[in-house]
Amino acid sequence: MIPRNIYMDTLMSFKDKDIVKIVTGIRRCGKSTLLDMFSDNLLESGVPVENIICLNFESLQYEAIKDYRALYKEVSGRISKTGKNYIILDEVQMVSGWMRAVNSFRVDFDVDIYITGSNAYLLSSDFATFLSGRYVEIKMLPLSFKEFLDFNTFESGTSDEQKFETYLKYGGMPSIAAYDFRQRDINAALDGIYSSVILRDVVERNKITDQVLLRKLILFMADNIGNLTSPNNIGNVLVHEGDLDEGKRKKNPASKTIAGYISALEKAYVFYGVGRYDIKGKQYLKTQSKYYMVDTGIRNMLLGYRDVDRGHILENVVYFELLRRGYDVSIGKAGEKEVDFIAIRPDEKVYYQITETITGGHTRERELEPLRGINDNYEKVVLSMDRSFVNSYEGIKVKNIVDFLLEK
Repeated sequence: MIPRNIYMDTLMSFKDKDIVKIVTGIRRCGKSTLLDMFSDNLLESGVPVENIICLNFESLQYEAIKDYRALYKEVSGRISKTGKNYIILDEVQMVSGWMRAVNSFRVDFDVDIYITGSNAYLLSSDFATFLSGRYVEIKMLPLSFKEFLDFNTFESGTSDEQKFETYLKYGGMPSIAAYDFRQRDINAALDGIYSSVILRDVVERNKITDQVLLRKLILFMADNIGNLTSPNNIGNVLVHEGDLDEGKRKKNPASKTIAGYISALEKAYVFYGVGRYDIKGKQYLKTQSKYYMVDTGIRNMLLGYRDVDRGHILENVVYFELLRRGYDVSIGKAGEKEVDFIAIRPDEKVYYQITETITGGHTRERELEPLRGINDNYEKVVLSMDRSFVNSYEGIKVKNIVDFLLEK
């Protein structure tokens, strides 16, 4: 197993703190492996094996544990009476009322608790009420480009740009490293992941009955990453283009239904919505958002492997990289112009424009103009696939995307 230090270091920093550690993210992004490795670290540090209690609720071994009472009975019966106990609960959202058991563990025993979940319903208001802020969420994503290089082997002489093209094509789900870039096998693996996520975390969880609409919505959103949209617009487009014309529909799907389906997809970590911020007015805008898909490999599996709309694909990659680096990200509105991303951390703000190239004069002006119009002193950066001796225009930095993704 290859360590993912960005997440392991975070886990270790909270070890033995009196807060519940919750690792969230799309299925198969590496949550279970992370906690397996954390468990190994505990053993190596001298924690007795009987003090580490691991339950994976995707295993039939724990199929009988349906509610919090059964969970409490199982775990309390395994608690060691000497030393601190480490409780690791994998995919715990499958247990009804699990948060009541977790809160009771904290009260009744000397424990350190770690949880994973593949649906944002895990962090419901009920959970927040029971733990009242005594938890930290660790948001796990598929592999970054830098991690992708650690997980996969390339032929000698393969350039970073060629490796990046492979990353764009197959994405960052950790399991694809087992297939040595065999497209048919990778497709099958990604289809299995996608089907599991949609069936278990979207359809079953939300009791969705109109799976035709859901499928069309997913394809539309995957095909329109980085485009401004709204539930009402999506419904109109699907009907106008005939995607929902099956002789059964007499009217457009309600925007409320579309919004509910989008929310379900966001809670399953399939799509991430990004709101817009009016830089001059200093307020968030309620109209229209952009959506990015959690993995380009899954997107390509759904839409077919094609080299189109690269600007928005690059946006997709950069958006998730900024999340990995701990930024809050929004879309910037600067007058009539748009800034791709405003990335904010407590001590930092950076404006980003993402484009495939700025070598042409017209394209360069189009990308620089929104940044020029921002009258503050925060860093402004254009990311592109270009390599040039020019590293700034009028104080606006220019970076190669691959170099940016490989920064320490």
